[in-house]
Amino acid sequence: MSEPDDSLERLLTFIADTRAIDFSGYKRTSLERRFRKRMADTSAQTFDDYRDLLETNSEEYRFLLDTVLINVTSFFRDPAAWEHLGTQVIPDLVDQVGDGEIRVWSAGCSTGEEACSLAIAFAEVMGVEAFSRQVKIYATDIDDDALRQARLGVYSAKGLEPLSAELVERYFEPTGSSYVLRPELRRRVIYGRHDITRDAPISRLHLLSCRNVLMYFNAETQNQILDRFHFALGEEGVLFLGKAEMLLSDGERFEALSMPNRIFRRRPGARTYRPIHSPVVLEVARATGGNLRQRQLRDLAIETAPSAHVLVDVNGVVTLINNQARAMFGLSSREEGRPLRDLEVSYRPVELRSLIDQAQSERRLVRRNAIERALGDESRFLDVLVQPLISDDGIVLGVDIVFSDTTDYVRLQEDVRRSREDLETAYEELQSTNEELETTNEELQSTNEELETTNEELQSTNEELETMNEELRTRTQELDETGTFLEATLASVPDGVVVLDDALRVRAWNRSAENLWGLRSSEAEGVSFFALDIGLPTGQLREPIRRCFDEGVSARVELAAVNRLGRNITCAVAVSPLGTDRDGVVVTMEDLASS
Repeated sequence: MSEPDDSLERLLTFIADTRAIDFSGYKRTSLERRFRKRMADTSAQTFDDYRDLLETNSEEYRFLLDTVLINVTSFFRDPAAWEHLGTQVIPDLVDQVGDGEIRVWSAGCSTGEEACSLAIAFAEVMGVEAFSRQVKIYATDIDDDALRQARLGVYSAKGLEPLSAELVERYFEPTGSSYVLRPELRRRVIYGRHDITRDAPISRLHLLSCRNVLMYFNAETQNQILDRFHFALGEEGVLFLGKAEMLLSDGERFEALSMPNRIFRRRPGARTYRPIHSPVVLEVARATGGNLRQRQLRDLAIETAPSAHVLVDVNGVVTLINNQARAMFGLSSREEGRPLRDLEVSYRPVELRSLIDQAQSERRLVRRNAIERALGDESRFLDVLVQPLISDDGIVLGVDIVFSDTTDYVRLQEDVRRSREDLETAYEELQSTNEELETTNEELQSTNEELETTNEELQSTNEELETMNEELRTRTQELDETGTFLEATLASVPDGVVVLDDALRVRAWNRSAENLWGLRSSEAEGVSFFALDIGLPTGQLREPIRRCFDEGVSARVELAAVNRLGRNITCAVAVSPLGTDRDGVVVTMEDLASS
């Protein structure tokens, strides 16, 4: 059975108070369906049960937003509409602005694909250099998780499938298995949290893209949002909506440039702006009567401030907590009117009461920097400023406590400090290395001097070797001449001459010996004399040759032999020592019949 409508309204009011998320303008049927889907996942039976769960488990908000705020997006979703925007609308807009700044707002940007698509579309028309100089794209969403992912600017290869390979190569850089938008484009996209149903709109826009977002709101809220969009756009500014959204009933504020592609132009007229409030806020506003305008101005100024603000009066009572403070410290508007000392924020992360007393007594700004705030396993750093609020007549009315998240700055400082220490260490190592190199250089210089001395010695030795080489060449030439002379002498001797070495191997075999025995010198040289197969009985010469070697005694014998022609001859063989040291034997063979 359905619960009474007021139970859902109470839950929506609770979420608006504790998290500054106003769902009052959403279509009740689709909103209730998504809430019940999340309630089924948590086993909550009623809206009141689910409210109790939100009070005890702050993480549940993230799952609820993921369910209610459907982040369905992609690059160049509805290609035909983007093609028309890139070829017809953006070129006209660029020509119209000239060299001035072009302001673009992507409302409901989810994880950033649409904002990146706008950046690419403008860069394609203008070029990257002109784009990075002229275009500024504001990308906003109510989902903090989606914004964190968008700020990273990292997309998977599957997420880039709608883009051509040329666009991916031109505008993205690979990082591991993913891709990141080029820095020239990324620097011109500014991400921030913004609720189009309650936060002040960005103004002086040339193009406002809010695609498939209005469809989630009822007709009244849609009309109020379009009123804000009309205020945000400059003269002839362009509104780009999604396929499921139409402005058929809004011809007074917008005219259709391309109805099939849901592209509209702002009609000239007064730039009116009516702040949107939930039913609870409207009820309070009606009760305050004439203070409505002041309440609206105060709400817009404080609620849209980028820092967390807590206003405390002179009696220590909390009078206002803005959206950033509620989100940062888990506070709600119900804390307004309570003493500050009853709230945890009064002493954590820093003792505020002493700072308030100091600011009020000294009537000056009191500041504490880089206060660490532990959030589970993570730490954040805050700068806390306590500013006394003093009336025109010098009376202290209270203080404005401002909390600025400086975590990135503190961490950057820590990184710089570590980098400086690393550089100092590296410098010391470089100095040590330099000293070692200087020592090594001295050693190398000494070694070089030794090498130069050695080189001079080698040059001297080389000159000596060249002199010796010249002498050897001369001696070799003389020996060659002597050898030639001896060969000619042996060849001219009519008797056969054989020279034996100390091992009785043939060293020389002249031409007459060849003619006598029919054995060429190449066949005889190097062979044992007694192993030669010739017609001379060499065995009978062993004794004379031995005595010639041992005693240096010459001998002459006549032996019967057979010459090369096969005729029997008488051969006179003379054996004499070779030289005075008996280095060999000379054997002379003569055919007596032919002499």
